[in-house]
Amino acid sequence: MIFDSHTHLNAEQFNEDIPETIERAKELGVTEMAVVGFDTPTIDKSLELSRDHPDIYSIIGWHPTEAGSYTKEIETRLQELLQTPKVVALGEIGLDYYWMEDPKEVQDRVFRRQIAIAKEMKLPISIHMRDAIEDTYQVLKEEGVQDIGGIMHSYSGDSEWMKRFLDLGMHISFSGVVSFKKAVEVQEAAQIVPLDRMLVETDAPYLAPVPYRGKRNEPGYTRYVVEKIAELREMSWEELAQQTTKNAHQLFRIEK
Repeated sequence: MIFDSHTHLNAEQFNEDIPETIERAKELGVTEMAVVGFDTPTIDKSLELSRDHPDIYSIIGWHPTEAGSYTKEIETRLQELLQTPKVVALGEIGLDYYWMEDPKEVQDRVFRRQIAIAKEMKLPISIHMRDAIEDTYQVLKEEGVQDIGGIMHSYSGDSEWMKRFLDLGMHISFSGVVSFKKAVEVQEAAQIVPLDRMLVETDAPYLAPVPYRGKRNEPGYTRYVVEKIAELREMSWEELAQQTTKNAHQLFRIEK
């Protein structure tokens, strides 16, 4: 079965139909998911979902577009919540130079601080990287991320950058972007990434894959991500689903 390694079932777009969305996911073979919280409301909702559903896990952290609101009080609460059962990673954290809600220096400081927390707590990290690939790589390298590992979430770079992130011990996670016709570099990366370092995700409600591009994405659509990558690699989607789920379990230390 399929593990959606990064979804926002805690987003307001799902307020009216969370149970139905979970059922639709199961019908498509998506039986497990990690719900990512990136500010106070979404962190609380992620923890609630993972508490109430046996096959939902939490990833919590402070998003780079929220870096300016990161305080000592938030950090203390985050450290406490990271010890909650079923929290499997710290994220999504990183750098976002597209929206530039806060200066680069502020984003950099908050990013590095959360990596330090993850290392203290021996948790992998989930990385958000937008228009900031070089600086993101530099921070991960300088902070010794190989000690804990993590995920390049919704990877959108090319094969050469992917190899560099792999060398740092990171996993590469592919979203619906891999199904987009013009995403040639992402497709090339998906073809050559080592199978034991690949994850799949939706980033729902965003980035819906073909054939639902432009509509609200949902966790069940991880199935179409798996099918596209399997097609690119000329293998069965069932085999790819099994391997990426195994990878998620190992990275997140989930015993099944």
